[in-house]
Amino acid sequence: MKLSIVIPCYNEAKNIPLILEKYGKIIFDHDIEVVLVNNGSTDETVGILRELLPKYSFLKIVNVSVNQGYGYGILSGLKESAGDFIGWTHGDMQTPAEDVVAAFGLIQKNGYDPKLYCKGTRRGRPLFDVVFTVGMSVFETLYLGTWLYDINAQPNIFHRSFFEKWKNPPDDFSLDLYALYSAKKEKLKIVRFPVFFLKRIYGESHWNKNFASKWKFIKRTMEFSVKLKKNNL
Repeated sequence: MKLSIVIPCYNEAKNIPLILEKYGKIIFDHDIEVVLVNNGSTDETVGILRELLPKYSFLKIVNVSVNQGYGYGILSGLKESAGDFIGWTHGDMQTPAEDVVAAFGLIQKNGYDPKLYCKGTRRGRPLFDVVFTVGMSVFETLYLGTWLYDINAQPNIFHRSFFEKWKNPPDDFSLDLYALYSAKKEKLKIVRFPVFFLKRIYGESHWNKNFASKWKFIKRTMEFSVKLKKNNL
């Protein structure tokens, strides 16, 4: 297996059939495994995953019985993945499956270099979200002393050997920051490519709802940034 892509799903029952249908159409000629993580969902996610598992040979399912955070779900999936290259993207269909195939193409183009880190850069987002992202990027860059931007863009894909070096990665949304910052510290070859941010078809964001939720995200990210700098990770 060349690539495993982890997709955490928390109450994404309506999106899961669309996710698998889309991946089924574009990865049939690629050595890619899709790891769907039921991240403690309380809707019909478990039943839908069980029903669809026999229909897709590229699918692996990981169950987390109780939601312990966005990062926890991803880490659970990464530990069960089989690919030489591993990574994650979101399950809300706002980051298309084509982006994963594009990242896989970059991996192939670079000769499956284990020092490669592929990450999207979002396009087509609302102005307020762009301003928010720029502000966070400026803060993280100045505070941590290395160029960091669009930290929460998807997908994130890297060689398994990089993941095996991680120490105490966070269980929440700070995982994106941890991974990118760690890649910088490890002097990986970071390749960014444009991805177009789509509108949700079903459901709503579980964190990006209003200014209050953004402020909570900011506080949590800043607190984790202090830990990163203090521990010199």
